[in-house]
Order: sequence, then C-alpha cells, then structure tokens
Amino acid sequence: MHNVHVIKHPLIEHKLSILRDEKTEPFHFRLLVDEISYLMLFEATRDLPLRKVSVKTPVAVAEAQKLDAKIMICPILRAALGMLDSVFKLIPDASVGFLGFQRNEATLEAEFYYAKLPADHKERTAIIIDPMFATGGTAIDAVNFLKQKGVEDIRFLALVSAPEGLKRFYEVHPDVPVYTACIDEGLNENGYIVPGLGDAGDRVFNTQNS
Repeated sequence: MHNVHVIKHPLIEHKLSILRDEKTEPFHFRLLVDEISYLMLFEATRDLPLRKVSVKTPVAVAEAQKLDAKIMICPILRAALGMLDSVFKLIPDASVGFLGFQRNEATLEAEFYYAKLPADHKERTAIIIDPMFATGGTAIDAVNFLKQKGVEDIRFLALVSAPEGLKRFYEVHPDVPVYTACIDEGLNENGYIVPGLGDAGDRVFNTQNS
C-alpha cells in the first residue's frame, strides 16, 4: 500500500506507549493526543508548496519562502477535536471543515450526520484527522464526501491504524496518502483496534459509550 506512511520517531514511540496505557488519566491522554498529532503534522505537510517572498529584517532584505497553499483541517467528530489544537499551533490560519460520523454498534459502520465546510473548500488542501483508523469505513466516507464537494488534494492523519482498514481504504482511494504513527495487529470482533488504545473519544472527553 504505497499510500500509507508510518511516521517513526523516538518521541512519538515514547508518547504512544503512555497513550495506550489504560491508567493514563483523561487530561494526560488529551495532552498526548495533542503532542503526537503535532509531531506527525510535520511529515504530513512535508510536500506543501512554497512561494518566494522578500522579508525586510532589522539588518537587510532576506529571500525567504512562505506556504503557497490554503489548508482545511477536517476533524472527524468527536474524537478528532482533541487533535485540533496541535494543528493551530503549526498552521494558525487553517480553516476547519467539520465531518460528523456516529458509529453504529450493530453494523460497526460509521453513519454520516453532519458537515460544515468553508466556502472556498475546493481551493484548499484537506487534512482529515482522526485518532483511530479502524475498519476504514469512516475514512472512505469522509474522502468520498470531500471528493464529491470538489476537493482535490486530500490527505489523512491518524494515530493508530488497523491493517484491515488501511487495505480497504487503499482499494477505494489509493490516491489519498495516509499518515499514521503505527499499524497495530488488527481488529477484534467488535471492530476495535488491537491492542489499540480503547475508545479515543471517550478517553479524550472522559465519557462512557452509551
């Protein structure tokens, strides 16, 4: 799967081990999600285009470069909200396109219920963010929606992924790069990633799955 990029770094590995721990408290879990997302975003944006600019320093004029791309971050509600702050730290002028999906516990599939995109979404590079890349259903539907809306440059950022979901996604969207911190063993009978880190949304917001 040439579209899958596993981002390896000692700091990411260290923080991921704490993130997985069931004893990690919600406030610490949120902090780790933010920190890992921040580190991963460097790799996910490595190929963004630049334009040359002239900047007057206190000493002289410097030839420099600025981003030549407008960014739209698309968090998958609700767990991905814990990743948004990391994006704004690096790309403070990024716009946000919200995508709402609700997991159906009977079918294990995600059901689409909400979307809100900026008016100029067609002109933007979309980075979909979601802590978990499990069955791939949500990722496929999210990319389908953005493509139908005319978005051409799309990439996906996930912390933990399952090989089944990545394979399923590749079969539908081989043109969309996926950046992940790790690929776990697989999915259990309930569609959860093993060993994974549990329900990311519940752990971020300290709630229980009803």
